[in-house]
Amino acid sequence: MPLDPLTMLTLSVALAAAAALYLAVEWGSIREPSLLFWSAGFATISVGSTLALLRSNGYLLIGIWFANGLLVLAHWLFLLGVARFTGTRLSRAWYLIFVAWTALLLLPEGPLWSKLMFLANSLLVALLALRASALLRPHGRSLSVGAVQLRYVLLAHGLFYIAKSLTVVVPGTLLDLTAFRGEIIQISLVEGTMAIMLIALSMTGTERHRREKRIARLAARDPLTTLYNRRALEARAPRLLEDVSSARPGALLLIDIDNFKLVNDLFGHGAGDRLLVALSEMIRSALPERALAARLGGDEFVILLGETSSERLLALGNALREQFNSTAAQTFSTPEPVTLSIGASLFDQPPASLAALIEQGDAALYESKRGGRDSIRLVDRSSGEPLRTS
Repeated sequence: MPLDPLTMLTLSVALAAAAALYLAVEWGSIREPSLLFWSAGFATISVGSTLALLRSNGYLLIGIWFANGLLVLAHWLFLLGVARFTGTRLSRAWYLIFVAWTALLLLPEGPLWSKLMFLANSLLVALLALRASALLRPHGRSLSVGAVQLRYVLLAHGLFYIAKSLTVVVPGTLLDLTAFRGEIIQISLVEGTMAIMLIALSMTGTERHRREKRIARLAARDPLTTLYNRRALEARAPRLLEDVSSARPGALLLIDIDNFKLVNDLFGHGAGDRLLVALSEMIRSALPERALAARLGGDEFVILLGETSSERLLALGNALREQFNSTAAQTFSTPEPVTLSIGASLFDQPPASLAALIEQGDAALYESKRGGRDSIRLVDRSSGEPLRTS
């Protein structure tokens, strides 16, 4: 099958329609706005390429001005999708592109008409593609493979349209938009078909990577408090614990809410959930560097620290206890006070496992509960000191 203009346009229609459908299906499953904009962009290309076929039948306004205008609109939708993907707010000045395109209707017919239309189309598409590429710069964060590909595909696409626009000023260049005559038009049709495939693949990979990261993040977090869950803590703890030594002791705080059941019984489970969230926020705000926090389940939380001391450990535990006790007392009136009991363990050798470390903290927590609750009990294994109460 020869790669004549009509064949290339037909391929563009089919590829753009397939890309629009696929991205729409993806949007239907994950509801990412960027996918919807990108799907609409490819659908617009499909319609525009179909209308471009009409120019050979004499429908020049629809086949040239309107069809090329839809190509500009498609790239504007691509830019909107990238802006939503990166969380960027676009200036309203970008809407002036459509004013500029509408103004092309005022061009007088004549020998320069095709060149001016070609120049305007090339520059507007280039501007939109290059801006979308610029929005995908990492900004200090690593991009997914799909996003990197999309950035460079859009960059190359924009630079190609810049090069297209420059050919207009080359003496003797043949441009006939009505009959698809001119070598640069032939090259442009080929590039457009390739660009549709590459942009569609990059967009799909970009959102798929984001979705996989989101799923992984959700799997690692407690759904109520958004702290790490136990599985995530077990995966991350070894990196923190491997640096523990006599010069850089590590520590664990095991935290349990006293009389938490009273809150649920008297005020409902919604109130209990709010109290758990409040405690998680206190833990998150008090968390020092080189520390991990997780909700083990129910009303039990754990903090794992590296490079600390018994003084800093007790200060952290008591600060949390006092802040929580004050908040609970002001919020809930219960027959017995809702407070925190904390079991702490300080160690200067990497533990055999996180489970063994939690067992040590649990033993100290039990002593805190047995001693009247609302206290912190510390076992300093780095110095061999007996149980300390605070």
